[in-house]
Amino acid sequence: MEEWWTSSRQIMLIQKSTIQIFSFSGDLHLWVFVSTYKLIFVNTGFSQLSLNLIYDDTMIISVQNQKGGVGKTTLAIHISHVLASKDGRVLLIDADPQGSARDWAAARASQPPFTVVAVDRPTIHRDIPTTAQGYRHVVIDGPPRVTDLARSAIIAADLVVIPIQPSPYDVWAAKDVVDLIREASVFKEKLKSVFAINRKIANTAIGRDVAEALSSYNIPVLKSQICQRVAFAESAATGQTVLETVPNSAAAIELKALAQELLEVGRG
Repeated sequence: MEEWWTSSRQIMLIQKSTIQIFSFSGDLHLWVFVSTYKLIFVNTGFSQLSLNLIYDDTMIISVQNQKGGVGKTTLAIHISHVLASKDGRVLLIDADPQGSARDWAAARASQPPFTVVAVDRPTIHRDIPTTAQGYRHVVIDGPPRVTDLARSAIIAADLVVIPIQPSPYDVWAAKDVVDLIREASVFKEKLKSVFAINRKIANTAIGRDVAEALSSYNIPVLKSQICQRVAFAESAATGQTVLETVPNSAAAIELKALAQELLEVGRG
């Protein structure tokens, strides 16, 4: 057993694990990052101690685009489901005041395969240590406009995913979110970002063409691309994902490939 002391308060680890202190203040509010939060036991024999735990490999993915109609919420929901099926507990933060992810969850006949919460205020980056505790991954469905809320959702992230339809209009409109990411990178040097081509027309070269057009932004384009498919709209109508309605479909396969690529980029 390894022991770590904070003045007269004792935290005991059942198994040895690396401890990193995120912040510690006089009001006994302590953030601890551990590989598995269940390993922690807190001895509060002296006084109350507030202990908040976040997995040390928790990835926070923010799905952002200030242009409407790009499939942002659909992508955020499906990424959350794929990650939940792979790595356990996932939190989807609905930071879009329109509340589409919340509407999706409310349309279900059963509990979603991941947690959906609303945090549509510009304090996500400050709230995330509390909100994310106990979750393996966090996905943020960002707002549709350039606002302080969008900035907060970007600053909170490890990886920003920019869904983009393969059209010149979407390529031009991407400048707004790219500017926000560059602004955030000044304060968060390790912030990563990628374009995800979404709603591509199957069996066309337009996906390749838009990838070339996006090269001027100096942001990587994911190799995995999501095609426009009726299955997405059909699954949304009942508050489900294509992983539930058509689990062996091309749509489900594409989503799994994209989520796996995001994990590789985020951990790379």
